Amino acid sequence: MKIVRVYTGSDGESHFEDVEVDLEDHGALGRISKPIAARAVMFREVDGDYDLDFHTAPRRQYVINLTGSVDIEIGDGTMRRLGPGDILLAEDTTGRGHKSRAVAGEPRRCLFIPLAEER
Repeated sequence: MKIVRVYTGSDGESHFEDVEVDLEDHGALGRISKPIAARAVMFREVDGDYDLDFHTAPRRQYVINLTGSVDIEIGDGTMRRLGPGDILLAEDTTGRGHKSRAVAGEPRRCLFIPLAEER
């Protein structure tokens, strides 16, 4: 399963990376990844005028779009559009961060899943 990762590079800028999450075959149960430790689940809703300038992720977290889309832009102007069902691993907790904005004036619902602290 492919997800999009945004992380801070050694240059202090955010970068995109496509990441493949390995899934193991569990027969009739389908294909399932190994467990990933998380701290909580947060529900979020933003209006269609949502437009955040550069900001960092407040923590390492998955952001899973349920409805609506979001444009994520990094410092070099590269943009990715994430729609319903897309998953972002936000790890750019330092540096300049990224921009986020609504698409076509549509509100968006998503889940935040903060990851457990690395040990």
